[in-house]
Amino acid sequence: MERDKIIAQYERGTHLLGKAASLITLILLIGAPFAIGGYLGAMPDVNAAARGFAAVGLVWTVSSVVEFLVYTPMLGSGGSYLAFITGNLINMKIPCAVNARDLAGVKAGTKENEIVSTLSIAVSSLVTILVLAAGVLLLQPLQPLLQSATLRPAFDNVVPALFGALAYKYYRKNLKLAVWPLMMMSALFLLIPSLQSQTSILILPSGALAILLAWLKFRKEKKQA
Repeated sequence: MERDKIIAQYERGTHLLGKAASLITLILLIGAPFAIGGYLGAMPDVNAAARGFAAVGLVWTVSSVVEFLVYTPMLGSGGSYLAFITGNLINMKIPCAVNARDLAGVKAGTKENEIVSTLSIAVSSLVTILVLAAGVLLLQPLQPLLQSATLRPAFDNVVPALFGALAYKYYRKNLKLAVWPLMMMSALFLLIPSLQSQTSILILPSGALAILLAWLKFRKEKKQA
């Protein structure tokens, strides 16, 4: 009972702080262009901004809903607030949280996983801020090195290398189950390269295929048993 009381208090505090921080972040993000425009005497054209949003807003709205539905169960409430406020979920926050969960030996959907995810994403955010600060300070001295033709292929493949290393750990647990979604998505991206910018939306069909294959495998093993 004492544990449940502490967890309930933690959840109330998490949602209170998370909602307040999300609201403040939203106001700052939307208000910044108007504040700058008012200070400089060059307010943005609302009609032009609305047309620009209409051109891409539908896609990103769907992508945002998909990411919320997929990532929130993985991260829990505290981790989700932190991740969506600080951003860079796919490249940084999700791999960090998944790796921390595996190292801690906790299961997704548990309170322990939520605490581990929150701590890992918080540390990841602080490290990101420190790295960005160091990058700003060292940008000018390191510019010739960063723009060299020798290192350019490495920078172009950071994300595939990161996710390839993380994915292999899960693929090897059940290669027969992982190979079909992987082949389907690879073929789709090769045939329609423009879809590479819509990875968030394509999580749904690839995830649905993986779930379907896992369910069929479960039914087959159950019948055999």
